[in-house]
Amino acid sequence: MSSTARHRTLGFLAAALASSFWGCGFFFGKIALAEMNVGAMVLYRFLFATLGLLPLLITHRPGFNAAEWRLLLFGSFLGVPLQFLLQFKGLSLTTVSHAALMVGTMPVILAVGATIFAKERLNALGWSALVLSTAGAALIALGGQLALGGRHNASANGPSLTGDLLVVVSLFIALFWILFNQRLMKLHSHIVVTAYGIAAGTLMLALYVPFAYGLPPVHGISLKAWAALAASGLLCTATTTLLWNWGMTQVPASQAGVLLNMEPLIGSLLGVFLLSEHLGGLAWLGGGMILTAAISLTTRSSPPLEEPAMI
Repeated sequence: MSSTARHRTLGFLAAALASSFWGCGFFFGKIALAEMNVGAMVLYRFLFATLGLLPLLITHRPGFNAAEWRLLLFGSFLGVPLQFLLQFKGLSLTTVSHAALMVGTMPVILAVGATIFAKERLNALGWSALVLSTAGAALIALGGQLALGGRHNASANGPSLTGDLLVVVSLFIALFWILFNQRLMKLHSHIVVTAYGIAAGTLMLALYVPFAYGLPPVHGISLKAWAALAASGLLCTATTTLLWNWGMTQVPASQAGVLLNMEPLIGSLLGVFLLSEHLGGLAWLGGGMILTAAISLTTRSSPPLEEPAMI
């Protein structure tokens, strides 16, 4: 196997592992949310992530100029406090399996973002996939509402339209974080972009969460919840972001995007089999439509105009 082929294989493997680990994030988050509010859960998740990245922060110095620092900080604001607080607020109002399946819209969101911001052209297949994925997301939300008899799920033990929509909104915000990181990684190491981006986002959370949500609890938290928080930070944040960003330096994002579908697959299965959640027929159909659209788009669409930077 040639060096280029080996790097591409490793890049795809890194993207697949990252997406699989991301799929566990909602599961661990749901465990922690049983004992604390959304702000505390997200803050602890990123504190653990920053702790895991601390050796890289010490050994890798940033070489950003003023404009690149502004881009990094703005991207970190979008990708960490804004995205995750919205996303896990949505999770607190819906189920792990529903939230994970809604993430299946992300490859299509990336494709649309590339069309608008990277000037890539979306062909008839792309637009068909977009329509199919949007319809699938609507079926998931509708299935949850029908399961509740059209009532709002105040107990947050089942799916809700509000929760599902908040997860989708957070994905649109994540799009810009991904695009900003890709721009920075053309000139800087993925390690530097990942470590300093997450550290900056964690600092923003530390400044905002105590005022908006109160001081995070320390006493009375079970070992199970602390373990879930540590796994969320070290495995589902620090490790996944490093793997994904490195993978994007080896393979085009449009080809690796299909592997994002591991996240809704893993997340929904964890919700069903470990948390005893129930997916109705409409939700399964909607999830299948989302995955079909994403796979069709990312495997059969035209290649990107630019190859990723090799760092």
